[in-house]
Amino acid sequence: MIRSVLIGTGSALPAKCVSNDELAQRVDTSDEWIRERTGIAFRYVAGEGETTGSLATAAARRALEAAGLTGADIDLIVLGTTTPDQTFPATATTVQAALGCNGGIAFDVQAVCSGFIYALGVADSMLRSGAARRALVIGAETMTRLLDWEDRGTCVLFGDGAGAVVLEARESDDPQAPGIIATRLHADGAHNELLFVDGGPSTTGTVGKLRMSGNQVFRHAVVNLAQVLREVLDQAGVAPDQVDWVVPHQANARIIEGAARKLGLPLERVVMTVDRHANTSAASVPLALDEAMRDGRIKPGQLIVLEAMGGGFTWGASLLRA
Repeated sequence: MIRSVLIGTGSALPAKCVSNDELAQRVDTSDEWIRERTGIAFRYVAGEGETTGSLATAAARRALEAAGLTGADIDLIVLGTTTPDQTFPATATTVQAALGCNGGIAFDVQAVCSGFIYALGVADSMLRSGAARRALVIGAETMTRLLDWEDRGTCVLFGDGAGAVVLEARESDDPQAPGIIATRLHADGAHNELLFVDGGPSTTGTVGKLRMSGNQVFRHAVVNLAQVLREVLDQAGVAPDQVDWVVPHQANARIIEGAARKLGLPLERVVMTVDRHANTSAASVPLALDEAMRDGRIKPGQLIVLEAMGGGFTWGASLLRA
């Protein structure tokens, strides 16, 4: 049996951190209004010279350092992003060139906030098939460049950043061995109008701005995330009380709490960074995972569930042993 084993994590944030009070000087809102509805207190905003590619590269370098590897050791890069540096080529190829791992496989995956989970599932399948031996899986976004700063219902929710993991294919007959155990992915394009960007190369020729029906997205998120968490646990034959940590998409504290309640999971076992990072789309899960790995909360041998939902709708979850 081949498993994709997590051997390193890394993350990167822009230099500029913006508090709710600072945002309230620009938008008709307040710290109390934002905290009460979302749990968000701060977010990082990319400045001049900071791009999805530069943040992804910085996060990847830290993940490689944690794994004790260099770019030359990587033969697959899968980058989840909604905000590529260019329409083409894929931002993964610019990361590949910057890291010096030329000649392998590199491509982007677009599943919005579920992008990292989708990228993880793709990379895991490729490693288990023998298409590659070591992979960088990255979630990176500059979401603030898609925001309508006149829309206080959405512009307060998002931030920028990147997170990365290094996976290595390893053979083992031990069912308790580390690695990705199960992944479940879903999409339902019928809900496009609830969360989307109103532009694109083949329609308007412009990038467009983010639009969201917040209350409806909230209801779908709580139901879909609880459902896919159950699916991935059932697939692996694992009970909720056997899970050591859940690392969810950091969109809204109330969504995270609602999904945890539906599964009967105590919040003490849920990694939350939404208060400091806001919603960084595809970057949110690997950002939170890196923090929990580096501060020692996640320990070798523990069972971890990663989950996310994004525009499309797309949603998914992955169960792994650290």
